[in-house]
Amino acid sequence: MKDVDCIFCKIANGEIPSATVYEDEDFRVILDLGPATKGHALVLPKEHWANLFELPDEVAQKGILVAKKVAGKLRDALGCDGFNIVQNNGTAAGQTVFHFHIHLIPRYENDQAGISWTPGTLTEEDKKEILSKMDA
Repeated sequence: MKDVDCIFCKIANGEIPSATVYEDEDFRVILDLGPATKGHALVLPKEHWANLFELPDEVAQKGILVAKKVAGKLRDALGCDGFNIVQNNGTAAGQTVFHFHIHLIPRYENDQAGISWTPGTLTEEDKKEILSKMDA
């Protein structure tokens, strides 16, 4: 299934040119046009799913394997110091294109990419609430 109005469907299926670093029958990995760091790439399935929750399990499994393979190749090619593998779901989580994709972000010492958060504290009350809802 493809969405004729989806920019990532068009890119993943070769209708719009991209800097492709990897491609197979199910995925295309491209360099991001608005990179957080040098080498930032996107893993795009060729079929359309808006987010992780719509994605079939077998596609999710293959997607993470593609991410691992390409991240390793980027690491070796670029000599980066670390890697963020990021996948956003929903506007509140920072998703701006509603076609499932995985960000591969090479990290370099002092790169200022800013992909972090301030750790909070797991309270006893929150822990009990969450665990009780997960058991349901």
